[in-house]
Amino acid sequence: MRRISLRNLRLVGFIVCMIFLATIVSGCNSAATSTSDTEKRPIIVQGPMPIEAEKFAEKLNDMEVEESGNFVFYKGTIDEYPVIVTKTSKGMENTAAATALAIEKYDPIAIINQGTSGGHDPDLHVFDIVLGKRTVNIGSMKTASAEENEGMDPSLWKPMDLMASEGSAGEDPNAEKIRYFEGDDELLAAANAVKDQYKLGKVVEGTIGSADLWNNEVDRINWFHEKYGTSVEEMEGAAAAQISESYNVPFLGIRILSNNKTNDGQYNPETASANQDYVYLVLKEYISKLK
Repeated sequence: MRRISLRNLRLVGFIVCMIFLATIVSGCNSAATSTSDTEKRPIIVQGPMPIEAEKFAEKLNDMEVEESGNFVFYKGTIDEYPVIVTKTSKGMENTAAATALAIEKYDPIAIINQGTSGGHDPDLHVFDIVLGKRTVNIGSMKTASAEENEGMDPSLWKPMDLMASEGSAGEDPNAEKIRYFEGDDELLAAANAVKDQYKLGKVVEGTIGSADLWNNEVDRINWFHEKYGTSVEEMEGAAAAQISESYNVPFLGIRILSNNKTNDGQYNPETASANQDYVYLVLKEYISKLK
């Protein structure tokens, strides 16, 4: 057998030690990267229409665009923290899909759904902002039973909780109730912390109603306000809230009144920009607490 010199033994030992140290350092670096990635999970800000998403995306630093199907994701930073603005498109189905896709793709730490809305509360006026203490689907309904020629009466319709039963919600009496999705406490705290900086109206906590409906009948609007406690209505928030809850992602809806038929508040398109300026302040406050 060939003898191994003492010098070669030392060399082999040195190489083994270096490999061992490199493995430890690599493991530490991987752990540090993993921790960093966890700390930097992005915040998602949703807007249904270009006026509610593209303009907000201009506030991002180092912005880049990703598209998936009909959905657009504007990726950037605010105060060196990752923020992704999502154009969900209008409606409950689009918003649900965009929310699930964003959660699966980006693993967000929180989601804010923001945009314009129509007033249900006569004490609220155009440019007032509602923080979604609760969000509710006002389009999930069960009608009363009636035979042919007995007419229709929407005032008798009952809410239908589609999350209450694995079976037919229409046949389960336990599903005949209103389901509210609660706004996240920390997001609400951030929103309330900066509300005094908003000067174009008041900022209040309330209930945001959502459905693929556009209600122009004041009696119908009043009915929702009385039965569901709605402050405003729009067409996206409850879908985003439901999907966020299913993934256990903190959620908050922030909606500005662009009109209010209950007190003749006329539509003003400038409300969309005003709401985004306020949401920007909320984001900065929330990010400061994350840091």
